[in-house]
Amino acid sequence: MEFIDYYRLLEIEKNASEADIKKAYRRLARKYHPDLNSGDAAANLKFQQINEANEVLSHPENRKKYDQYGQNWQHGEAQQNAHKSRQDSSSGSNHFSDFFESMFGGQERRSGSTRFRGQDIQATLELDLRDVFETHKRTLTIQGKSIRLTIPAGVENGQQIKISNQGGAGVNGGPAGDLYVEFKLNNSSPFERIGNNLLLQLEVDLYTALLGGEILVTTFDGKRVKLKVAPETQTGTQVKLRGKGFPVYKQEGHFGDLLISYHVKLPTKLTAEEKELIVQLSKLRNHGN
Repeated sequence: MEFIDYYRLLEIEKNASEADIKKAYRRLARKYHPDLNSGDAAANLKFQQINEANEVLSHPENRKKYDQYGQNWQHGEAQQNAHKSRQDSSSGSNHFSDFFESMFGGQERRSGSTRFRGQDIQATLELDLRDVFETHKRTLTIQGKSIRLTIPAGVENGQQIKISNQGGAGVNGGPAGDLYVEFKLNNSSPFERIGNNLLLQLEVDLYTALLGGEILVTTFDGKRVKLKVAPETQTGTQVKLRGKGFPVYKQEGHFGDLLISYHVKLPTKLTAEEKELIVQLSKLRNHGN
């Protein structure tokens, strides 16, 4: 497996501070983000590697191991402990000899190899809210290894999923660790996500709000829906479109609701005639009261 120099990848020195790492990661993540490099496989790979580097170097313990063991940072400590244990078991103490005999079996002890499970790996996948509206597949590159991942529709920001046996390699034939992928969701849409529901602030002109009428609303999936506005609608009035919200996680075909919150937009740059009509309307209202 090809060794990746995380410091070189993030274009920072080995003595870089946590703030330096964070700043470099944000700059490069913006540069190589898939939304800005659509169809560019090289940029997509670079973006995944940058996330991988940040995940290791931004965690003090992982960074310490990486600095100490380099390419073998994930299981270097385990190998070192195994080597020390073998030295202890051969130092002439029958007690340690019996202990390793009972724990690992005579054959494994004589061969001088103890199996260790590989380390679990934590990774962060940055997506837009629109990316998780439908179930789709995506390829991640973790430690130089490409992993095909199915991302279910409706995942939440901060949600973590486990992919078994896709973590660090085991030592001496031990099982691989697991991969934990945490989702970080950005929102470039005008919709606010509230659980499985979506909220849309919608402007309505004064005349439609007063007299009522019909407007077209574009839902999250891009479809246009005709909506009736009741007469004398006030700012802050909400209506609900059932089943037009966000997909429910791992419940195919189930969606939350779309909440429409009206905001009445007042006209500007009124003409003299319009102002006169409004004055007349005001007098009618005041006379009626």
